[in-house]
Amino acid sequence: MPAPVLTHVAEHIWQVRIPLPYALNHVYCYLLRDADGWSVLDCGLHWPAALAAWAEALHALGIRETHIRRIVLTHMHPDHFGLAGWLQQRSGAPVWMTDCDRDAARRTWTHRQGRQQRMAQFLQACGVPQPALDAIVLAGEATAAMTDPSPEHIEALTPGECLHMGGRDWEIIATPGHSDGHAILFDRRDGLALSGDHVLMQITPNIGRWPDAEPAPLARYLDSLQALQHLPVTRALPGHRAPIDDWGGRIAELQAHHAHRLALMQALAAPGATVYAVAQHVFSFAGFTPHEIRFAIAETLAHLEHAQAAGGLRCDDREGVWWFHDGGPAR
Repeated sequence: MPAPVLTHVAEHIWQVRIPLPYALNHVYCYLLRDADGWSVLDCGLHWPAALAAWAEALHALGIRETHIRRIVLTHMHPDHFGLAGWLQQRSGAPVWMTDCDRDAARRTWTHRQGRQQRMAQFLQACGVPQPALDAIVLAGEATAAMTDPSPEHIEALTPGECLHMGGRDWEIIATPGHSDGHAILFDRRDGLALSGDHVLMQITPNIGRWPDAEPAPLARYLDSLQALQHLPVTRALPGHRAPIDDWGGRIAELQAHHAHRLALMQALAAPGATVYAVAQHVFSFAGFTPHEIRFAIAETLAHLEHAQAAGGLRCDDREGVWWFHDGGPAR
């Protein structure tokens, strides 16, 4: 029996299961009801299966596109951002996201000139062989196409302020790491969080170092987890997988995961290795698509650079390829 598209998860809040064309085959978006209309939290990619799921969800709740008053994005990744412009065109609603991720979305999705070249140079520096490099670049362009059209009007989702929707006042909390400007929304009255991809059950959020992103994503992610550990969350509604009912416990698991992954990658790189070589040892590339290999490479680089910043590794540029190895600070 297929999973339901629509699930009522809290008062005035419905979860919408939007298909994705990847191994991680769906994203959870949310509809929040107010007296004057509806808010959408995250959107999915712009492709036919997602449009069909949204049509089914809106029909089931009797929502016309013009009933949508705002479109809120936890972050700029394509499975959350992709349909924002399409929804804005049909509803007239503003899109809300942090300034940081708005600017990143414009660089990455809206103004894509030079994107393929930058990604190819990045992958080459990571030691990716040419056939795999070409496949990854092509897969990235296919994903980028599923973010068109980009939204034209974007309001600032400002950390520290509140946003009222679904009959609740949501605190906007900056949670960098998975993306530079990722934000979660927290209803302190009921302890309910809309956590995007910052904290997930069963899987770990990808913390990757990307060519156009800010440095040290893993350090910022770990700092954010530490700051959030004692936030009084009773239930979190994420972008993927199951709701989170033990917030502090799950954060502790994520912290332990990254401590283990850091130690493993540092040990693998110590004799001297490229990012691609380390990633091949940690992840099962044999069963991976180019899309998944790209994420594995970015995550590996984030961990190796974190170890480098801590003095456990050094990195040398050898004819345009980064080689990590044991030693002190990089030359």
